[in-house]
Amino acid sequence: MWLLTLLVRQLPGYGPGIIMIVFSIIASSRYIWWRLTQTMDLNTGFEGFFGAGLLAAECYTWIIMVLGYVQNARPLRRKSAPLPADRALWPTVDIFVPSYNESLEVVKPTVFAALNLDWPADKLKVYILDDGRRPQFREFAASCGAEYVIRSNNAHAKAGNLNHALTITHGEFVAIFDCDHIPVRTFLTTTWVGSCATPSAPCCRRRTTSFRRTPLREIWALSAACPTRAICSTV
Repeated sequence: MWLLTLLVRQLPGYGPGIIMIVFSIIASSRYIWWRLTQTMDLNTGFEGFFGAGLLAAECYTWIIMVLGYVQNARPLRRKSAPLPADRALWPTVDIFVPSYNESLEVVKPTVFAALNLDWPADKLKVYILDDGRRPQFREFAASCGAEYVIRSNNAHAKAGNLNHALTITHGEFVAIFDCDHIPVRTFLTTTWVGSCATPSAPCCRRRTTSFRRTPLREIWALSAACPTRAICSTV
């Protein structure tokens, strides 16, 4: 099965993915069956309790794996819509980098990467949304060319921070980067605007590189005052 997987994965189309999913389900199902029928001859008491708990955890993992396969068995392969040849016709983009208590060393790479995106400079603005209201962040924003935004309170945490920024900015598109997630230079030109440039896609998400490889807990909300702006968030 392992050798077949190495051979099949080189083939084009959806077929190889489906075949590898089937291989994975067969192998994992065989393991779960073995656990259910061959390993549960346990004594009562703590041994049986913890043994059953471990088996339940493994069964839960198997179920989540199968559901994930169902969800991702046939992913959409959308192509980016071409941008106008005349860069003067490209839309304006506001980039939000919200922060509360993260250090400046964590935020700097994200801001620098956002400022360096392949987009006309007069149509791109990067906003540091500092709910920590720290003077060193204000100084950094002024030195690098980013905008610095604070508010009078921290109501509704990150979602409130983003909604406040939506009421005072005016770009046609908004990109939201968690402060430790670093976009590639082609983030806007290759996948984002091409996917979000239609009325049927008011929001879209895309994976980026994380400064710290931890799960991204992304919260964003559309402000009632800005109903026509497309929102992009990173994962």
